Order: sequence, then C-alpha cells, then structure tokens
Amino acid sequence: MDPEESRSPDDVVSDDDSAAPAGAWEAPLVGPTDVGPPPPGRSIRRYTAAAANQRGGASVGQLLNDVYYVVISLAIGIGMALGVAGTLREALPEPPAGGVDAGISLPALVAVMVVGLAGVLLSLAGRLGPVGAGGAEAAWWLSLPVDRRGLLRPASRRLPLLAAAAGAVVVALFDTGLLAASDPARVIRATVGAALGAALVVLAAGVGQSFLITRRTTALVGDLVLAAAPLLALAGAVAGWRLDVLPVAPAWLLGVLAVVVALLAWTLDRRLDLIPSRSLRESGSVANQAVGAVVSLDSRELGRALTDGAARARRRRSVRFRGVSGAPAALLTADAMVLLRSTRHLVQIAVAALVPVLVALVPQLAGPVGFLLAVLVGGYAAMTATGEGARRAEMAPVLDRLLPLPAGHVRRWRMVVPAVVMLAWSIVAFGAVGVWAGDLPTWLALGIASAPVWAGAAIRSAYRPAPNWQGPLVATPMGALPTGVTSVLARGPDVVIIGMIPVAIAILLGSVLPALLIAQMVLSAIVVAVSSGTRTMMERMQDTLDQDAAKPAGARR
Repeated sequence: MDPEESRSPDDVVSDDDSAAPAGAWEAPLVGPTDVGPPPPGRSIRRYTAAAANQRGGASVGQLLNDVYYVVISLAIGIGMALGVAGTLREALPEPPAGGVDAGISLPALVAVMVVGLAGVLLSLAGRLGPVGAGGAEAAWWLSLPVDRRGLLRPASRRLPLLAAAAGAVVVALFDTGLLAASDPARVIRATVGAALGAALVVLAAGVGQSFLITRRTTALVGDLVLAAAPLLALAGAVAGWRLDVLPVAPAWLLGVLAVVVALLAWTLDRRLDLIPSRSLRESGSVANQAVGAVVSLDSRELGRALTDGAARARRRRSVRFRGVSGAPAALLTADAMVLLRSTRHLVQIAVAALVPVLVALVPQLAGPVGFLLAVLVGGYAAMTATGEGARRAEMAPVLDRLLPLPAGHVRRWRMVVPAVVMLAWSIVAFGAVGVWAGDLPTWLALGIASAPVWAGAAIRSAYRPAPNWQGPLVATPMGALPTGVTSVLARGPDVVIIGMIPVAIAILLGSVLPALLIAQMVLSAIVVAVSSGTRTMMERMQDTLDQDAAKPAGARR
C-alpha cells in the first residue's frame, strides 16, 4: 500500500509545519496551484462543444444521416415550391400585348414584395436579437473573465447566414418560378444580391444592438418597412410604375454590397464585447423559445415569443377603464387592448387587408385564381392576428375561470373582437373583388356574411389542445413528433376550408348567387356553434360510448 494513502486526515499537515500547530489539517489542493492568464473565449467555446459531443452519444453516421435528412427535405421543399409557382404562373392570364394602362406590373409587385420581406427580416432580427446567449451559455459563459468575442462570434454569424440563405432561396423562387426568368446569369446575380441584402439587414440590426439600440426599436422599424411595402405598391399604381423584369443589381454594385457586408460583419465582431449581458440573455431566451416552438410545431408559442420579445417592459401610461362593468365587458376590453398594444399584429392586419387590393391592381393577377388566393391567404393572416387575447387566455386561463360565465359563453364573447376586425377586413377585401366583378353591394354582403367564419376559426385555433407527447411518436426531419399533431394543427384551418366554400365558388364563378349567400350565412352560424364548444366531436362520441359501457346490460337494451 502507498504510504500516502495510509495516512489519516489527522496526520496530513501542510508543507510548512512551522506555520500550523500540531494536529491541524488542511485539505490537499486539486489541480495546479499557480494562477495564470484566463484562457481565450474560443478555447472555452471549443471545450464546451467537445464536452457536449462526448456526452451526446451521437456517432458520425447519425450526424451524416441528419444532414442527409435536412438536405433532402430542403430539396423536396424547393422543388414543391417551384412546382406551385409554375402552376400558378400557368393559371394566370397572359399580360396585355400592348402593355397595361392602369395598375402595376407583376415584376413591380414582386419588387415590392422583396421590400416587404426585408422589413420582415429586420423585424425578426430585432425580436430575436440578433446576437444572444441563452440557457446554459448565458448562465456560464457570460460570467467568465474571458473575452466575449470568442464566445459570441458563432452566435453573431448564425442569423446573418440563415437570413442570407433564406433570402437567396425566396428571390430565386420568385424570379424563376413566378416570373419565369430563363437567363442563368441574371438569376445568379439576383440570388447573390438577395443573399447579400438579407445579410446586410441582419448585420445592421446587430451593429445597432451593440450601440444599445433596443430590440423593440429595431422590430418597430421592420414593421414600418413592411407596412410601407403595400403603400409603395399603391403609390406605384397611381403614378404608373411599370417594370418589365425584376430589377437586378449589376456586377459592380454586387461587389460594393459585398464590401459593405464585410465591413458590417467586421464592425459587429469588434463590438461584441460592448453588448450588455442583459440584452444577450433576453435575446437568447427569445431565440430558444422560438426554436422550441418551431421544432414542436406550436404556432401559438412562436407567436408569443415574437410578440413578447419586442414588447415594452413598462407602460408609460395606464388606462382606468371606468366604463368596464361586468364579465363580458372585461373580456372585450382585455382582447381589444391586447390587440391594440401589439404593433406587429396591427401591421399584419393592415397588410393582409391590402393584399386583395394589390391583386386588383395587377392585370395579370386580377382573375378568379388570384383573388381566391388573396382572400384565403390574406384572410388567414389577418385572422391569426386577431386571436392573441384568446391565445393568452388558453395559456393562462385564470381570467376565464374566475369569470361567472360558462366556458361556451366565454368563447363566444371572445369572438367579438376578431369578428369586428375581420368585418372591417372583409369590407376592404371583398370591396376590391366587387369592383373587379362590377357588383360591389352583393360582394360586400358576402364578405359580411363570411366574417363570423374567420372569428370562429380564430377562437378554435387559439383553444386547440396541445399534442399528446405521451403517445407513439413518428420520426420526421424535424425530430420525433406525436402521431396526432396534424389533427391538432388542423383545428382552425378546418372550419375555414369548410366555411369559405361559398366564397370560393362565388369567386370562381365571378358572381354571387342568392343560394351562395344563404349557404354562407348557414355555414357561418355552424362555424360559430362548433367553435363555441369546449369539446371535440370525437371526445363527445367517446363520452357517449363510455356512458353506454357503464350502463347495466338490461339498461343498454
């Protein structure tokens, strides 16, 4: 046996016996006793990654399998998008041979859509950071006495690279699919320009974060750019703005843009140490919440992450609500204030209302197919923005349970705010369709009759149950998902598909028949009744079967 191991704690003394009395005991030091300079941030990051990989249990084969899954899924998604864009292009009427005398051209509309996408990128960059450290990284890394540049450098590059890839794919789909561009060199220049522009927008947001510009300000600027896009299209229609092809930057301008992007990336890298820890923690927390919502296919959680990520931490003024009396008034006031205090949702409703108007201004889109897509897509986008109060009530149902109202009545009262907003949206959207069809009053009546469908879909989608993660799972490119996740996500869109059948038939026919108007009223009433229920049809059928099984044999006869 080693003599050192046989010594008792009472026999262990320090190396300097004269500095401690006899019988004193000191714990032996573990590791080196000399103190040196702190390690660089990159070594800490690499050590953390190596430790995580060592304990992850994933092999190289599993990593290659995941990469293969992602690449194949992206290729399939891009191919399907190209097919849909090509089918839509073939379904659209040919542009007039001698040009158009009113409205704007389809390439001009695509250019305006690119401007709107830039606003969406800036808004998302402000809400997600763009530089952040969440979870264990924020708890451990930010407290270490090391340089933060080495720690945060991958986080500062992740979102600009992702934005560049998304921008390149979207613009390439627009140019090759919807506009049918055939020149490869032109398509490549458009793709490179879109990638550089998207990266520039996100890097500018990151530099602003290092100058202590709040995420709320950056998100608000992005929302204003998005709201300005349809207004720019309307101004172009009035001024007679014509474009034959989508504008593409020349080679020298792409070089200048690349230099600007490189300078912004260098500036952001040099200023990573100046970003406050609080901003990094908040951005990382919002980004982690958004990623978790996307992976679990929870659109409600994603909306809460994006909305709360740019919300004001403290209100400048308060409203006394002296006119609120009774439970219904409390519900209506709460839903209305939640909507009015969300700039993102207000911009979303306004832009969605102008989508059918823009379709009416483009002669190549002003047809049954274009209006049908505009009404359904624009209506669904506006509908999702109106149900924020109900979504918050589903997450924290304390107010609903404290009110002296049945659950069905609570849901019907929560339909009022979405119904009022969608009524205003229907007047604008169906007014554009009525002007195109030459029968404005009848189309407005159809839009008013279909507004309850959107309100019922908003509440039904907000109160949908969460997926059952305790049941069997299915392997997908996004990970393991419950088998019933599709039926959960369909709650809300299902009543839209059924309730808007008369509207779709009327748009395809180009006229509103009296029978279609009556059918729309009936379907709207059915959707409101279905969305007011607190249990699904399958659950009620299962309850009936359970009750029959619990009865005695003689009673079942």
